[in-house]
Amino acid sequence: MLSLPLFALASALITLVPQVAAQTCNATSLCSESAPCCSEYGFCGSDSFCLGGCEPLYSYQTTSCRPDPICVSLETDFTDLSRVNQNASDYTGKATAWDWVINSGTILSTDDGARLILTQDNGGTKISSTRYMIYGTVDFVLETSKWAGVVTAAITMSDVKDEIDWEWPGATTDQVQTNYWYLGVANYSATEGASSSVSSDTASNFHTYSFEWTEDYINWNIDGSTVRTVQKTDTLSSDGSQYKFPSTPSRIQISIWPAGTSDNAQGTIDWAGGMINWDDSDYVSNGYFWNTVKSVRMTCGQDEMSVGTNGTTGWVYGGNGMDGVPTVTFTNETTLLTSSATQSSPIGLKKAGMLSIVVGAMVVLGGANVF
Repeated sequence: MLSLPLFALASALITLVPQVAAQTCNATSLCSESAPCCSEYGFCGSDSFCLGGCEPLYSYQTTSCRPDPICVSLETDFTDLSRVNQNASDYTGKATAWDWVINSGTILSTDDGARLILTQDNGGTKISSTRYMIYGTVDFVLETSKWAGVVTAAITMSDVKDEIDWEWPGATTDQVQTNYWYLGVANYSATEGASSSVSSDTASNFHTYSFEWTEDYINWNIDGSTVRTVQKTDTLSSDGSQYKFPSTPSRIQISIWPAGTSDNAQGTIDWAGGMINWDDSDYVSNGYFWNTVKSVRMTCGQDEMSVGTNGTTGWVYGGNGMDGVPTVTFTNETTLLTSSATQSSPIGLKKAGMLSIVVGAMVVLGGANVF
């Protein structure tokens, strides 16, 4: 079992936070109309702040954020970076043009795939899929980092901080850690964090790490073999009011980040194997630490695949339900920042009625049937 300080602090730092001087946003302080969108980092702004990771519940209005682009099954070979937007400031929400965006840092092209790099100055590298999925399968083929204080992560992350994780901390290259979060909270008495052995060195060998995410369970698989399963029925809160199970549309994210630095908490440093040695021979000879991503396959949930032919463009949030958890609907609004072709009403699925998904409990209106 993994202790609370280590996993909690580590996961919080997967998001590589840029230095932004702006109004902060949270549950008690929403963004203003002039800077309406709450970014994934907790700052208010406009334009790119309203795209992937925009926190709808902390924004001026839930509709301030652009819709989350609907899932389209894809496989990316990272020896070809033509579908990777390498300048996030140029990305306008056009998921048909780009499959991935570099949120921070730098990637390098190699014969084996894309290297995500970490230097003393760049704070690490994070890439995100432009499209979101709610249920389905993700297969990561990658080699991890291998240095004390350096962490590799491959995760799903929703705008309201539902999360499913693979993490490889520090110089431990014979294991991987798994975790999941519900609305940014993990309950460690229920052992959300766990470790699994890997058959060969994770930094020297490519392995396939997969999430199989359904409405009822999550499987973590390594090279086709299941190493962990969490059943939704086992996540019911102690008061019986809600299932604490990831259930909101999520991006795919891969990162390398520095946990072993003096500005992190001691628990995080210890979890990652200690302080980073910037005099390490690998760093000196290359000028960076790295992991290597060969490919990622994203397979959408079956019913989500079908709605893409129905004019559906994405997902939008409608605020909190009666039980205090977010509601999500399909929409045909544009996902773009700059367009006059917006439509304000969500659209239905398969039948005329509107489909509504409430986190932790499925609510279906108008006879639609999903997942």
